[in-house]
Amino acid sequence: MHSVDTGLLVMDFQTGIAETEAARPSIAAAAEALAKARAAGMAVFFVKVGFRPGHPEICPEGTQFSAIRAAGRLVEPDIIPEVAPLPSEPVVTKHRISALAETELPTLLRAQGVRHLVMAGISTSGVILSTTRAAADLDFRITILADAVHDPDPEIHAFLLERILPKQAMITTVAGFFGGA
Repeated sequence: MHSVDTGLLVMDFQTGIAETEAARPSIAAAAEALAKARAAGMAVFFVKVGFRPGHPEICPEGTQFSAIRAAGRLVEPDIIPEVAPLPSEPVVTKHRISALAETELPTLLRAQGVRHLVMAGISTSGVILSTTRAAADLDFRITILADAVHDPDPEIHAFLLERILPKQAMITTVAGFFGGA
């Protein structure tokens, strides 16, 4: 059984991001992690990247989100049904890559007494990397569920999970963290 200070972060499994065939295995693993976390009574938090109509949260001058603004993408997106939140589970909308940057997530985590973050998300080079870096700076313990994260670039995904992220996080699988089926 995992400690009561542990929370599962289900990040960016949403419309406009998670609809690729290549992401299907990580979506299935995230759904399994979600079911196991709920069964264990673990706190669960959902994070999505989204913007209001007109994208007022995006600076028009050369930011990483300029293409999203120009294309009119990610306006009030939904979390995909495979990992849908329960009414009692918080959903945080972020406007940056990290789930901890300028969001209410740190407040929610503190309120629940969460000090150990277990992460699932799309993409490894985006929300997983950025949130891991920010969480490490905030002294969270971090576990990344390698089979429940995805990146469009398999080489970057493997490099991050094997070489970069282990410096700040434990890398395991859903079965490795929660136990077998």
